[in-house]
Amino acid sequence: MHIVVCIKQVPDSAQIRIHPVTNTIMRQGVPTIINPFDLFALEEALALRDRFGGTVTVITMGPPMADAALRKALSFGADRAILLTDRLFAGSDTLATSYVLSSAIARIGQETPVDMVFTGKQTIDGDTAQVGPGIAVRLGLNQLTYVERIVELDPSLRRIVVHRRAEGGVQVLETRLPCLITMLEGTNHIRFAGMDDMFRAARAEIATWGAAEAGVDEPGRCGLRGSPTVVKKVFAPTPRTEKATPIETSGKSPQEIADAAIDVIFAAKPSLRSEMAGRRQAG
Repeated sequence: MHIVVCIKQVPDSAQIRIHPVTNTIMRQGVPTIINPFDLFALEEALALRDRFGGTVTVITMGPPMADAALRKALSFGADRAILLTDRLFAGSDTLATSYVLSSAIARIGQETPVDMVFTGKQTIDGDTAQVGPGIAVRLGLNQLTYVERIVELDPSLRRIVVHRRAEGGVQVLETRLPCLITMLEGTNHIRFAGMDDMFRAARAEIATWGAAEAGVDEPGRCGLRGSPTVVKKVFAPTPRTEKATPIETSGKSPQEIADAAIDVIFAAKPSLRSEMAGRRQAG
C-alpha cells in the first residue's frame, strides 16, 4: 500500500505578522513548524503502514527551507520525502497549491500507484480547508473530509470505512480506494522520533522537484498568476466588551431554553424582531 501525506511548513501562529501592503503573511524571521493538523494525518498514515505494510511518501510545497519539515516527518518514520520548490510556485493560493500538489501526486503515481492521500483538515496560517478537497477533485479521488476515525480498511477489497464528524453527530462513510482523507485534530498522537529514524532523516537526500519534475504542464496556473484569490484586508477582530447573559436551564425543557435564549437576543438588539418580520413578509 502506498500512502502520500501532504504537509505544510507554517509560521508559528504566535509570531505571525501581516504585510501592510500585500496583506500576505510575512514569513521572514518567523520560526516555522509543521502544520499541527498535518501531524494527525501523518500519524494515521504511519499507523496504517505499520499495520498493512507499504510506503509512506511525504510531500510539501514551499521554499528550500521547507526541507526541515520533511526531515522532521522522516524522523517520525516516513519512508520518502519530496520537496516541491520553484519560483513559479511563489504566491500560490489554495487553487494554485492544489494544482501543483495534485500534479506531483499524479507524477508519484506513475512510479508507484497511490492508494491513499492524507492531509490535515486545514492549516493554521490559511484556515481554509480547501487544499485537500481541491486535490481530490483534480485527481478524481473519493474524498473523506473531517475524519475522526478509520473504522475498517481492507486493501485487498480496496474498501475503507470511516467516521466523519458532522454537525449534530457522526457520519459512517464507506468508499473504495484510492481516496483522499483529511484528518481531524485530536484523533491520535504523533509518535516519538526514534534515534535510528532521526539519524536516517539527517542523512536523507530530500528529492527536490521543480515545476517540470512535478509534472506541472501549465505554468500559468501556478503562483500569483494562477491565484484568483485576492485578500482585501487582514485585521484583528475588535474585542467584545459586553458580558454573556446567563440562562437558567435547570428543570426547563429544550423548547423553554430556546425561547429564553431568543428573548435574550431580542433584548440585546430590539430592532432585530422587526427586521426579521420585514424579511419574512418580503420573502
